[in-house]
Amino acid sequence: MELGFLSPIIDRPGPWASVYFDISWNTEDAAARHGLAAREVRDQLKSRGADDRTCEAVHDALTALSPSSRAPGHALFAAEGEVVLDRALAAPPPGGPQVTWGPLPHTTPLLDLMDTAPSCLVARIDRTGADLELRDSSGRRGVGEVQGEEYQLHISPSASWRERHFQNSVENTWDRNAALIAEALRERRAETGAELVVLAGDGRECHAVQDRLAPELREVSVIAGHGVRNAGRNQAASERKLDEEVEAIRASHVRRRAAEAMERFQAGRVPTDDGRVGAAEGVPALVDAAREHRIAALLVRPDGPDLHREVWVGDEPDQVAVRRTDLQYLGESHPTGARADDALLRSAVATGAEVISVGPVADEPDTPEGLPVGGLGALLRWPYGGPPAEGATGGSASV
Repeated sequence: MELGFLSPIIDRPGPWASVYFDISWNTEDAAARHGLAAREVRDQLKSRGADDRTCEAVHDALTALSPSSRAPGHALFAAEGEVVLDRALAAPPPGGPQVTWGPLPHTTPLLDLMDTAPSCLVARIDRTGADLELRDSSGRRGVGEVQGEEYQLHISPSASWRERHFQNSVENTWDRNAALIAEALRERRAETGAELVVLAGDGRECHAVQDRLAPELREVSVIAGHGVRNAGRNQAASERKLDEEVEAIRASHVRRRAAEAMERFQAGRVPTDDGRVGAAEGVPALVDAAREHRIAALLVRPDGPDLHREVWVGDEPDQVAVRRTDLQYLGESHPTGARADDALLRSAVATGAEVISVGPVADEPDTPEGLPVGGLGALLRWPYGGPPAEGATGGSASV
């Protein structure tokens, strides 16, 4: 999961109010319940030590949310009397609002509550062109239309020389249109950073476009079984089936990415002949890796006990230690206790590392139970050698 949108709250000092709020009520008293829940959140923050300005800012932002919003929930992060970040959620927080007040933003629940599926370019294709759409965590939007040639698009069944010549012209027109669509997809992907491409329409046209995609784009393209550009009276049913298929494709990609990360993690935690490893697990080893900017991908198992473990942090994302006294050597004279998952996720985002929830594959039959140890692990940017700490792999640490 790419968490670059967290940048506004990564470098800003706290303490922070982190609120995960449910607005999925669909009852006659939804407005009253909404207002009551917003007041309860304000009271919880105040009871946990939040300042009045921040409590009121959160309350005002929550009451301004519309219960009729398409999003079933929102995550708010506030500090010093200001809501710094508000993100829509794909699922409401289980059990009602979740409220924390602490030195760092509590961001780990985003891994389960946000739409973590990859962004996707959807092309509805026919012989004359295509309509292009981007789907990501913020919804969907049109990103262009490709209008190809419309002359000579129908093949005659005749076998005469003249008709065969005409048929070749038709084939050439199809080919040129397919090339135009493929080029447009290349440009839009470069602009949007979409991870997947879904081609929808008649199989012949979709295969023609796919064959003309650049190799790196062809590898992430999928031909859908539903959806056409102009389905007439059946357009609504066609769109509904396409929507279901696109979401299934995106969800499958999430599981596959988590499974691949877990495979790399299991392989990386096995030392090479010279004792070097490409993965780390356990809080001490991960803290070492975070300080040295060695984390390429942070793996999080949501039920892991180490997520709640206390570490010590400073103002900078790489100022993190297992012991309070360690931060004195990192240039921080007033360290603060924080959750390990919040500290490591902050460091991962600050250094451009990927964050992957392995929850979707943690219970798979082929996945060893309890990995990563404690619920937190990492794929490292470069192999590292050293004795394991607390049964973990990935380097030495002071404990």
